[in-house]
Amino acid sequence: MQRPRRDSRPVQVGPVQIGGKAPISVQSMTVSKTYKVKETLNEIAQLAEAGADIVRVAVPRPEDAEALPDIVQGTSMPIVADIHFNHTYALKAIEAGVAKVRINPGNIGKEEWEREVLLAAKEAGTPIRIGVNGGSLERDILDKYGYPQPEALLESALRHVEICERHGFEDIVISVKHSDVFYMIQAYRLVAKHTNFPLHLGVTESGSFKVGTVKSSIGIGALLADGIGDTIRVSLATESVKEVETGHAILKSLRLGRPGVNVIACPTCGRLNGDLFSIVQEVEAAVDARKFEKDLTVALMGCAVNGPGEAQGADLGISLGRGRAHLFKQGKVVGTVPESQIVQTVLEAIEDWDPEPES
Repeated sequence: MQRPRRDSRPVQVGPVQIGGKAPISVQSMTVSKTYKVKETLNEIAQLAEAGADIVRVAVPRPEDAEALPDIVQGTSMPIVADIHFNHTYALKAIEAGVAKVRINPGNIGKEEWEREVLLAAKEAGTPIRIGVNGGSLERDILDKYGYPQPEALLESALRHVEICERHGFEDIVISVKHSDVFYMIQAYRLVAKHTNFPLHLGVTESGSFKVGTVKSSIGIGALLADGIGDTIRVSLATESVKEVETGHAILKSLRLGRPGVNVIACPTCGRLNGDLFSIVQEVEAAVDARKFEKDLTVALMGCAVNGPGEAQGADLGISLGRGRAHLFKQGKVVGTVPESQIVQTVLEAIEDWDPEPES
């Protein structure tokens, strides 16, 4: 079955294309103070190592804006400047050579200030994200709807799309983030119907690592499953690297991400034979550490009910019995492995993976 994908305009953010059927990119935002250049560059390097495609930095102070040239020149990652309240910081960010500027329509200020930013961005070839947020809508829109409903987020986004188009600016990415997952999904669906600009998905203020991962997986995953979304940021109250790892996990679960090993395993059940939980943990940890780029599914199954069927349906698989397991490759049993050797055998099979040609 072909997976759906909304048609959207391509927007170039440094070397990364957003939209236009390009691969869905994963973003994060640094926690360090941007003016602390060394710390910020170190965090950006960690995010790059974790698999981030684009990194955003906060610019709430004059010293942050002044630090942007050093940040941009100190990394090969596309840097996005996050701007609120002060449009002059956006102008300085564009001058510094950032790959994209995010402005918040709810607090950027007068339309003439927005126009000034648009003209500078157009001249420099810098794209802009219209970052609508349920917590900071324009006062007149909030008064109209009484609450940041999906229609309110849509109206804010379209208002600023119209301003951009009036000034001949089309390098736009849109986000309509909300802390309520249901409203977030509905808002993005509305924007997807009314525009063809690429969409940056995210549940804002989603919470801790545990709760935020659940909310983000539901919100971002539901939209991606419908073919909506071109770049994602998982917002978590934890270290930024976790956001990137979670983002890639969401993409992998939908088979939308980079090539890599997808591990599936049995749930908790009294039918389990052997210590499957330890086996799963060891295999997943090793897969993450080795960063395999082979695109295959590995099934780690623990009993004779679903085990053989799931293992046969995966590229590689094991089905536990008493003290041993059958090893499957492309649906065929290729050997029997003692339980103590399962992890090593599975990892060697991934390393040596060479799919048999279809007959």
